[in-house]
Amino acid sequence: MSTSNIKAGYLPGLTDADVAWHSVSFGSGAEQLDVDMPMLSPAQLTAMAERVRTHSAAHLQSLSTAQIIDIISRAIARLLDKKDVYRLEAERLLPRLTGLAPDMLRLSLSAYLKTFRKPQLQRFVAEDFPNPAQLESFTPRSTGGWSKAVAPDLLVHVWAGNVPGLPLWSLISGLLVRAGNIGKVSSAEPLMASWFARLIVEVEPSLKDCLAVVWWPRDDTTRPAALFSQAEAVLAYGGNQSLDQIRQQVPASTRFLPHGHKLSFAIVSQSALTVRQAQNQARFAALDVARYEQQGCYSPHTIYVARGGAVSPREFAQLLAGELAALEHRFPRRTLLLEDAVSLAKWRQAKEFESVQHSDSSLIGDAAAPWAVAYSELPTSLAPSAMNRTVCVVAVDQMASVIRLIAGQKMYLQSAGVAASPEELFVIASELGAAGVTRICAIGAMTAPEAGWHHDGRFSLLDLVRMVDIEATTEHAAEAFTRYRD
Repeated sequence: MSTSNIKAGYLPGLTDADVAWHSVSFGSGAEQLDVDMPMLSPAQLTAMAERVRTHSAAHLQSLSTAQIIDIISRAIARLLDKKDVYRLEAERLLPRLTGLAPDMLRLSLSAYLKTFRKPQLQRFVAEDFPNPAQLESFTPRSTGGWSKAVAPDLLVHVWAGNVPGLPLWSLISGLLVRAGNIGKVSSAEPLMASWFARLIVEVEPSLKDCLAVVWWPRDDTTRPAALFSQAEAVLAYGGNQSLDQIRQQVPASTRFLPHGHKLSFAIVSQSALTVRQAQNQARFAALDVARYEQQGCYSPHTIYVARGGAVSPREFAQLLAGELAALEHRFPRRTLLLEDAVSLAKWRQAKEFESVQHSDSSLIGDAAAPWAVAYSELPTSLAPSAMNRTVCVVAVDQMASVIRLIAGQKMYLQSAGVAASPEELFVIASELGAAGVTRICAIGAMTAPEAGWHHDGRFSLLDLVRMVDIEATTEHAAEAFTRYRD
């Protein structure tokens, strides 16, 4: 693979000459990278849908769950192998695509890929299907009768490009339930899904026509309409405006599974504010803030810190600022796009104004620093930061007061990083769950969800299938039609 002719996509049955290509440039000067995106015509997308649907029924659906897990885990092993050509390309090109620090991207990518190794995939399936045989055949139900999980004959994915490798979640989920898969990559990160599709086919050539990776411009309505009309289910990631646009293009009879923008935060209780533990939690929180530059839904934007500990909330904010400054030496923040720089400047201006108005508020980190911590003693409701290593630390008297401060964002809540004693944990978790939070994890693990997590509170695999039941009455009635009946 050379830098000069990087092509995104995976297009079974088509040659490069069959397809129109659109070039997208990343970076500038000697670091500029041009990626050619495949633009299939509506007729080509319709034909691709039929090809993937037909071959998935013939090949992918004939494999056992254990065989599919083995295929995926072998492809993941290639991506984890530092000498493999795909891994080398990922480490070389993804920093240029995303602007993320190479060392941070390398470490984060490895941690992410580890969640798709064979043991983790087995747990992933078991989380939704305690009896994985249900994916292969009818299995007995405890209440009588039989049930089988049936995958969509064609599952279309529309991926966002905010976090490198994010498409692998839904693509692997689609493979595990035996759906035919066509994914549309984002212009922001079109390569990881393309490489993974090619790797799957290298590992198991019989699947070469069971998946495809395509692209179309954001404002295009003809191409997605052509493909969505062929799909049994459409799974989409993105902002609410983009999801609304996609929803209007999906036929009413087609299942639509949207994953919109979410908002996450962290809580540090008194019990975690000893001198030693507070330093640790500040270091872990800084990693969650810096990893992927807060582009993921699971990144914290505000950290609520309890008063009354050995380390005060204001001191915790200073510790967090120190850790963010230290991280900059190892994982420099990416160069900001103009719109990101404008957003960050506005955020800083608002926080500086707030600190002038209220002596209990302050902004830590000067304008030249590639990070900023806004501190407030005031009860501050949860709100998005400017991302790119900007975070609020808010002092609270009781953990219960956090619930009031996050209530206005109930529809957008996702992850809560929690540092609390075992006695506090389940009390806090119950309140957070009732408030709308769908994932509770340790601070430092917010940006690394476990295999099989319930993304936005939903099932990764169960959401994709439909259940087919044979009721007990059918089985009893069948007895009357046996050759050996009396």
